[in-house]
Amino acid sequence: QVQLVESGGGLVQPGGSLTLSCASSGGTLASYSIGWFRQVPGEDREGVLCKNTRGSWAFIGDSVKGRFTISRDNATNTMYLQMINLKPEDTAVYWCATAKSPPRLCVPWEYNYWGQGTQVTVSA
Repeated sequence: QVQLVESGGGLVQPGGSLTLSCASSGGTLASYSIGWFRQVPGEDREGVLCKNTRGSWAFIGDSVKGRFTISRDNATNTMYLQMINLKPEDTAVYWCATAKSPPRLCVPWEYNYWGQGTQVTVSA
């Protein structure tokens, strides 16, 4: 069974930086497409960054372009979301997700396995 465990969430000041980690077990991360999603109360879960295996396709949300970066370390089966220049509107619960079959869209229903979610709060 594939399991994803997130870490790195917390409180950060506007303009600050934060990196979220997502450790995968029960499968080889190199065989999976990866994505990061976020959700605030009363709104739909939205795709933040998604990247397929072999770099065949990628998505970057307009609101995070130039500030957020998705990456993976296949040697340690860990994926990352690097966030800089954080804004109050980035406050949300963030989830990592993976898919065995490469998604065509950066949407939640395209992904099979999910982390537990971690809170990121951007406030002065």
